Amino acid sequence: MVSRAPTIAWLLAIVVPIAVWVILIEVSPARMAALWAFHFADAARERLFVASSAFFLTFGILRGITYSIHRNSGPFRNIVIRNVHIHHLVWGVLLLLGVGYAWLAQTGLGVGESSRRASTLTALLYGIGAALTLDEFALWLNLEDVYWTRKGRQSIDATILFGSLLLIGVHGWSFLSEVARYAGLVGR
Repeated sequence: MVSRAPTIAWLLAIVVPIAVWVILIEVSPARMAALWAFHFADAARERLFVASSAFFLTFGILRGITYSIHRNSGPFRNIVIRNVHIHHLVWGVLLLLGVGYAWLAQTGLGVGESSRRASTLTALLYGIGAALTLDEFALWLNLEDVYWTRKGRQSIDATILFGSLLLIGVHGWSFLSEVARYAGLVGR
């Protein structure tokens, strides 16, 4: 029996960018900016949305690229330095370390002298770094390359759990915090 997952993945990799392109063509930049400003007046909400979007988009792209590498099709190949395969988890950890350091230096927090643009950029990099890292969760959990084995499913599970947390932040955090406030779990 032939698996349809790769076909669907490639189809999505083609359809989603086309759909985004059509939307960008149809909605004027001024209107897009106005919609963005209206829906993301709160910098924290904007960061959560950007991180979440970058996370899911990066994860989808990664799965397509790694499938292509695994099947030896397409332009992508593994990165090997001195006979050592550099997994994409390494780049994710480096990105997360860089974003964490920037946040420690209060760059990209969207408060004080930190700019809103830097805040959005660090959220974007955080989402990308988290996807690069969690896509290989099974590797760091098992300390062996199990990406294409049954144990590799652990990476998908970790990604779904973390992605759910990001989506709660985007869509439900203000609601949940308000409920917690009314329940007396946090100060008013």
